[in-house]
Amino acid sequence: MADSLVVVTISSVIAASAPLVFAGVGETLTEKAGVVNLSLDGTILLTAMTGFAVALLSGSLALGFLAAMVVGAGIAFIVAYGSIALGQNQIALGFVLTLLCADLSSFIGNPYVRRPGPSVPHMPIPGLASIPVLGPIFFDQDMVVYLSYVVIVASWLWIFKTQPGLGLRGVGERPEAAYARGVAVQRTRYVYTMLGGALVGLAGATYSLSVKLGWSHGHTTGIGWIALAVVIFGGWHPLRVAFGAYLFGALKSLGSLMQPAFPDVPTQVFQTAPFALMILALLLVSGDFTERLLFYLPPRGRRLFNALLRGTPPAALGKPFRPG
Repeated sequence: MADSLVVVTISSVIAASAPLVFAGVGETLTEKAGVVNLSLDGTILLTAMTGFAVALLSGSLALGFLAAMVVGAGIAFIVAYGSIALGQNQIALGFVLTLLCADLSSFIGNPYVRRPGPSVPHMPIPGLASIPVLGPIFFDQDMVVYLSYVVIVASWLWIFKTQPGLGLRGVGERPEAAYARGVAVQRTRYVYTMLGGALVGLAGATYSLSVKLGWSHGHTTGIGWIALAVVIFGGWHPLRVAFGAYLFGALKSLGSLMQPAFPDVPTQVFQTAPFALMILALLLVSGDFTERLLFYLPPRGRRLFNALLRGTPPAALGKPFRPG
């Protein structure tokens, strides 16, 4: 019985973490190109509403997801155009868009609050779903969760194993050198910012059509900020970013499991604890305190820690580039 409960819990964590995986990988691609998109929290809110509303009105889940991705890419384009073409501050743009999108989601989405609507159907993979332990965890899910696996692996292969991925890293690290080698720096930043925005839009639709069904005001508030923290926690590496997303999902599930065991503790404590623990983990990964602790580890231990949990942001992150 205990083993079954563990399997079910891990399976639910994998399913609930899919939106955070999409958003985290999307922002990783954006920041690898040297652009910071801080509009994630508002974007996820607006695209969650858009995906649900379009799917409800059209009767098509595919159209709901597509509309959310288009909206996410459009918001990301505003960030890219404002920072690249107009030379505006990326941080300020992101904050303004977060507030704007959040208000728009409440205003436009008011007719759809708490209305029943479509959801992504459960779709176990024949054969694989019957594998002991691993099958129920990874292959007894829906198509959106399977797509999150593909996004994780494909983004890792693209960034680190292909020539265009090398160009992407060059644009984020040394855009002047990439430009000298013939890479279209500005176009690359537009493309990956919008691609990242589309994945953030996919995250929003996944939330309202697969994880927390329906739409309500503030439906996904806070998830975008966690996605940004997960990117830093994961060291701008897709596999580690995905691990961070699953870690946050596990912390949320742990809070739900601990609530019945401690009935005298206010429910708000368990609801907010995952956010606080994620911030603590972020500080441990990137803070000066950790540097002091690493000093006492043997060289092999320091190398292992840095390889698994440390990362440096792209050198040109948030910095404007002007050809010539």
